Amino acid sequence: MQNRDKLYINGQWVTPSGRNTIPVINASTEEVMATIPEGDETDANAAVAAARAAFDSWSATPPGDRAGFLRKIHEGLKARSEELAQTITGEVGMPLKLSAQIQVGSPIANFGYYAKMVTEFEWEEVTGNSRVVREPVGVVACITPWNYPLHQIAAKVAAAMAAGCTVVLKPSEVAPLNAFILAEVIDAAGVPPGVFNLVSGVGPVIGEALVAHPDVDMVSFTGSTRAGKRISEVASATIKRVALELGGKSASVILDDADLPTAVKGTVTACFLNSGQTCSAHTRMLVPESRYEEAAKIAVEVAKNFTIGDPFGGSAKLGPLISEAQRERVRSYIRKGIDEGAELLCGGPDAPADLPKGYYVQPTIFGRVKPDSTIAQEEIFGPVLSIITYRDEDEAVRIANGTLYGLAGGVWAGSDERAQKLAKRLRTGQVDINGGSFNLFAPFGGYKQSGRGREMGPYGMEEFLEYKSLQFKPNAASLTSKAPY
Repeated sequence: MQNRDKLYINGQWVTPSGRNTIPVINASTEEVMATIPEGDETDANAAVAAARAAFDSWSATPPGDRAGFLRKIHEGLKARSEELAQTITGEVGMPLKLSAQIQVGSPIANFGYYAKMVTEFEWEEVTGNSRVVREPVGVVACITPWNYPLHQIAAKVAAAMAAGCTVVLKPSEVAPLNAFILAEVIDAAGVPPGVFNLVSGVGPVIGEALVAHPDVDMVSFTGSTRAGKRISEVASATIKRVALELGGKSASVILDDADLPTAVKGTVTACFLNSGQTCSAHTRMLVPESRYEEAAKIAVEVAKNFTIGDPFGGSAKLGPLISEAQRERVRSYIRKGIDEGAELLCGGPDAPADLPKGYYVQPTIFGRVKPDSTIAQEEIFGPVLSIITYRDEDEAVRIANGTLYGLAGGVWAGSDERAQKLAKRLRTGQVDINGGSFNLFAPFGGYKQSGRGREMGPYGMEEFLEYKSLQFKPNAASLTSKAPY
């Protein structure tokens, strides 16, 4: 069992002010796999002070030098990739093979990408008699979730550091161990003290302290819409920038000329990834009324292939949910679906008979779900799919857009052109066309209550930059001189 007893502040592992610890539970065994420090407001303030002191120097560091540090972090994470996959599988419950590819492969790629991109980015441009420069926003508080813990950390921290910002990271206390490994890698890379700081603890204490702190210039948060609203409220007192990636209730719209078996399989897969604990999961499958019976039958057959079990065992496609609280939350939604009259096609609220330990939930599919029902409107965050029927494309669009969310979605049609035409009518930040794959370097973020701002690619780094206009007299020689980088 790992016992982490220090925080990473100002380039050193320091004893926290808070004396309490938080247990980290293995999702498949329900046993304590580690403990971490429960930091307090004093620790948060120390981390912010270190980040503030480091900002002037780091922001003035040439992009090529910042890229060098990012490359070292990239290589350091690669060297510990197997350890990271084992750790995240224990914390989150994603099967080990998938953890290696997604939970670890993506953040490693992100650090490598920003190491390259930061040297190619156009930091200055001339318009009229002005030179427009891009500058880092300042000290950034990164508050990250548990479902893709290191991926979400890398999307924020790598982009912020590339931009020239200094960072205080508050990882999820439910899946924090990967963040401690990252801190060790950053320390070994020789990143200057104060550029990256790690403070573990709970949201109402550490999160609130960071969001309210007057020396924090920006908050980048991924998590629930409820928490995002609270962050916006607290941050408004100091008018700091806030980037939010929040909940989702994404629709996969299958049109009448789509390849139905392929579309249904793709939708079920997009719903059940990470046991449904994905903010962009396609949890509503919209099918033409005339094709409902066929689609429902295919969906049940596909779901049978999603075997659940030990995520370290090698054969399971679905592991446990993250915690007992999350398991009970998902089961309560399944019961709600039954109570509201949806047709239970497979799965259900009962625990799998052969898995007495672990936070497992059966993959569940509901048919003939009403668009305004609870399970069609609220984010469940578990392996639960709702099949909804529609009569024509206009109704499909109304249903797809008829939630508080707008994070992701999919459209399946006989041609990419037809699918794209309908996709442009969806009020959502990302749409997969006929099973298009996730792109690490395209902008990711949502409409409506799915948040504001974008992550990934150059768009993600731009979130951490300010514009400054330098006005000159017309025809001034300064406008044609080369940028300092």
